[in-house]
Amino acid sequence: MKQQVFDAKGTSVKEIVLNDTIWAIEPHKQAMFDAVIAQQSSMRQGTHKTKTRTEVSGGGRKPWRQKGTGRARQGSIRAPQWKGGGIVFGPTPEKNYLKHVNKKVRKLALKSALSLKAQSKDLVVIDQFGIETPSTKSMVEVLNNLKVNNEKVLIVTIDGDEVNVKSSRNIEKVNIISSSGINIYDLLNANKLLVTEAAVKAIEEVLA
Repeated sequence: MKQQVFDAKGTSVKEIVLNDTIWAIEPHKQAMFDAVIAQQSSMRQGTHKTKTRTEVSGGGRKPWRQKGTGRARQGSIRAPQWKGGGIVFGPTPEKNYLKHVNKKVRKLALKSALSLKAQSKDLVVIDQFGIETPSTKSMVEVLNNLKVNNEKVLIVTIDGDEVNVKSSRNIEKVNIISSSGINIYDLLNANKLLVTEAAVKAIEEVLA
């Protein structure tokens, strides 16, 4: 498929041919769903923890003698039935939330998300930003020229592009990642996908 390439001023400068096996496939909804669930699961810290009766403070002695009081026998005031006692069957950090997704399914999910952006006209390719030193103002101007300033934008650039990273990281609704760090969650979470021409080639080298 063919795609227009814009410059930093928002003018179409040329046309490139995208790889149809990446940008023009039928989106696989189940693959995208499985990949998103797996990524969200891997983002969970799993540090939740409640204290059992052996970990809460207090309750070192028996509250009253075993027999003769008429009350139910109790061994500690930190038993689960007591206020301030330990928690039974509470969450522990031993739980593993990781979900496995096959490599081919992850690859299919990425292709499906990229194709979805291209087919819905939410893909914008830029030759280069033309920003020599980090400048948020310059990046905002570029986004305005490309008419994506009011959208939730995901910018994909090449590795080591520190100038554009620093220029865009303080802009609301804008997220920037490298081509090697592209992932299904960020792709689907963005309304517009802004990719540099160099990043397009890098993505195609990996996924083609």
